[in-house]
Amino acid sequence: MEQYKRLIRYLKPYWWVVAIATMFSLATSGISGAMAWYIKPVIDGINLNKDIHIIKTFPLLYIGFFTLKGLFSFAYSFLMRAVGSKVVRDVREQLFKKLIGLPMNFYVNRPSGELISRVINDSNVLQGLLGYSVKDIIVEGTSFLVLLIIAFIRRWDLALIAITVLPFSFFVINKFGKKMKKISQQTQEQISGLIIRLTESISGIKMIKGFRREKLHEDKFNEENKKNYRVALKGARTIEYSSLIHEIITGIGSTSILFYGFYLVFHNKMTMGDLLSFFAAIGMMYTPIRRLGNANNNLQQARAASERIFYLLDQQPEVDGTKNLTEIKNEIVFDNVRFIYPGTRKKVLDDINFRVKKGELVAIVGKSGAGKTTMVDMLPRFYKPVSGSIFIDDIDVNDVTLESLRKNIGIVSQDIILFNETVMDNIALGKLDATEEEIKEAAKAAYAHDFIKEMLHGYDTIIGERGIRLSGGQKQRISIARALLKNPPILILDEATSSLDTASEIIVQKALDNLMTNRTTFVIAHRLSTVRKADKILVLDKGKVIETGTHEELLSKEGMYKFLYKSQFEKDAHNI
Repeated sequence: MEQYKRLIRYLKPYWWVVAIATMFSLATSGISGAMAWYIKPVIDGINLNKDIHIIKTFPLLYIGFFTLKGLFSFAYSFLMRAVGSKVVRDVREQLFKKLIGLPMNFYVNRPSGELISRVINDSNVLQGLLGYSVKDIIVEGTSFLVLLIIAFIRRWDLALIAITVLPFSFFVINKFGKKMKKISQQTQEQISGLIIRLTESISGIKMIKGFRREKLHEDKFNEENKKNYRVALKGARTIEYSSLIHEIITGIGSTSILFYGFYLVFHNKMTMGDLLSFFAAIGMMYTPIRRLGNANNNLQQARAASERIFYLLDQQPEVDGTKNLTEIKNEIVFDNVRFIYPGTRKKVLDDINFRVKKGELVAIVGKSGAGKTTMVDMLPRFYKPVSGSIFIDDIDVNDVTLESLRKNIGIVSQDIILFNETVMDNIALGKLDATEEEIKEAAKAAYAHDFIKEMLHGYDTIIGERGIRLSGGQKQRISIARALLKNPPILILDEATSSLDTASEIIVQKALDNLMTNRTTFVIAHRLSTVRKADKILVLDKGKVIETGTHEELLSKEGMYKFLYKSQFEKDAHNI
């Protein structure tokens, strides 16, 4: 019930629409009752009194009933579906806001396809709940009560016979409803798997084609699709079994009523009008019961979807600090920092200690998997240490507001994130209130202005998802322009030129030199030119800083740096 209460809270802003819709639903139920009630005087008037006037007015009366019922039903259904659509809109906005505000730890072991499924598909199930199930529960529930009252008024003993089958109907509703909840959970999980496979294949299409693995991914997608089909078939079978049993129960009840009713008519204990009026009421009463069963199945589906939605909404957001970081005056300190990814035991970082003075260039080198990227990601608080602290001018970064902390840090990485928007919009992410002239100046400093001018619409050119219409060097220069526009005092360069060809790297390196001027810079480096001019080099191995010093100091030792220099940097040294 707690889940349903939380869902109902989303209806609160639209209570007046629901109230109007409820009035229409009550009118619909009243008309259903009137249609059953007026069968007696019509039939008795024709059969007993031979009243020709009734024969003339009966068609018009019932055409009016059906017309009004249709209009009221249309109004109610439209209003409730409109409310359902608004609630789904609200839920999606809330889910997206929650996802954007969650810490990076949350995303470590969660595929993007699963999260997309929860935001899009699970919320669609809620629309079915609010647009259809709530409608059926109110309309059919009210109709059931009205028709049951009419049945008791017409003939209480027949009514008792009719309701003896209700416990069996409610038992079926409850049993199959529980089964539908389990199936719905499996359905949502299978749809998530399908979306995960789809998003991975689309995002990796270049690699799939490069290795000619289209058939492999087609087979994997088809397997996920077959799993989804099997679960959907199980759900359809459960729903139809429920309908079948309801039909059998309804048939038994209706036959019993007719048999006893004809007996009473034969012995003149009730009129044919009474029997048909009663039978109409009961017949229309059994229909709401079947629809309530379907509504319960939908409720169970919505319950499974809401569990997945509320799981996201109940996640703890990034904890914000209270202190504002206005500028960097002295130094950045990593003090006994340790880090372990959630759900693992391996220490990614262990006892990290170093100091960086304002304006220094720090190069971070080490083998793949040594913890380099994780270490620099802790500075903007993408991840928090499991122990130890990081200080900027003696202020723990955990105490600093995320807004002021990240405003002071710029990031350029080899994994370039660009959006399916214009060049200008992508650069302007660095400073949303920047003028067009400021954006162009940043592009010029990043050596991007010339190639942007040559594009079809210049700065207004849409660059495609993840900048697919740009070369690697062009993407990198736009990301550098974005960082230049932001103008942060702290800069993180995560192997920013590692994936570029020589010609592109020369241009990008010039742009990076402009970017690094007068900033405290952390460089995860693979090029000797960057390493040699660093004020300090940190050598990481298995999550520990094992060596610290300048290029010359470290080269004079027989340590990891010298090994890396000979194996990784020596070729680069001939080009300097």
